[in-house]
Amino acid sequence: MTTDTLLQPPATTARIPGAGTASPALPVLLQAPHEGLSLEQAGPGLATQIEHHLASTGGVLLRGYQVPAVADFQQFAASFGDPLLRYEFASTPRSAVAGGVYTSTEYPAHQHIPLHNEQAYTREWPMRIWFHCVTAAPVGGETPIADSRAIYQRMPAAIRERFAQGLQYVRNYSADFDLPWQEVFGVQRRDEVEAFCRRNHIQWQWLDDDGLRTRQHCQGVERHPVTGEMVWFNQAHLFHASNLAPEVRASLIELVGQDNLPRNVCWADGSVIDDATLEQVRAVLAQQTVIFPWQAGDVLMLDNMLVAHARTPFSGARKVVVAMARSHGNLT
Repeated sequence: MTTDTLLQPPATTARIPGAGTASPALPVLLQAPHEGLSLEQAGPGLATQIEHHLASTGGVLLRGYQVPAVADFQQFAASFGDPLLRYEFASTPRSAVAGGVYTSTEYPAHQHIPLHNEQAYTREWPMRIWFHCVTAAPVGGETPIADSRAIYQRMPAAIRERFAQGLQYVRNYSADFDLPWQEVFGVQRRDEVEAFCRRNHIQWQWLDDDGLRTRQHCQGVERHPVTGEMVWFNQAHLFHASNLAPEVRASLIELVGQDNLPRNVCWADGSVIDDATLEQVRAVLAQQTVIFPWQAGDVLMLDNMLVAHARTPFSGARKVVVAMARSHGNLT
């Protein structure tokens, strides 16, 4: 991490242990110059630095500032001039904590959540995302991050070119195996789901037993609307059946069939993405991963297109909350 406090210029960049071949500059660390300084007090003075580092490096870690309550985190995230977004068209379970603030993904503690850019499985996503560590897990529970530009550049050319042709995400909604459509869309009526799908160019099909299947053509790579840089931007490696443990994948296909998997992804033309391609993708993601330990009170701010994030397994108590803002659709 690099260090850039209110009282001194950036320090020499140092490689984070265990970060592999990833750029050591991510994230930029903005350390409180003295104890007891609240994020509310420091926020206005930090804004210019944060905007600069966000546009260049893509991620800023604020450490040592007092954040007494989630409401203070909420106020800080909202201070950048954009209303905080609702978590719509969800792919993972979350709970609302306050207006525009949610729990981080509520997966079991023993599970690893792979690197991803938030809502890259859609055609509209937040440009900015904040994480606030209220309670750091005693073991594990880090939020690994990676530079999406470096991932794009280091991806094998043939894979990069194929992903540039786009992807098709297929989802089957069910309370038995994944999330019910009522939770994903945040509504209770079918006509509200259909209206959302029309607005977002999503194909839908109602199935027996109140089931729903959707298909959406989305990007595999994307150009950042502000910096103009190309980034790796998709969640193919999460939605693909190869993300499941082999025994889980086999039993689920036997139980519901390939077409009825809760989530899957294929090439834009509907053809199958082979497992080997996703293995190469995951290898590049692993090479670019940066891991740092959370400290209680930390706030991590990311440009959601420039930097991907993940979660490591953990034990003990852990509480990390999330806020998102600045819809990509409003910038293009």
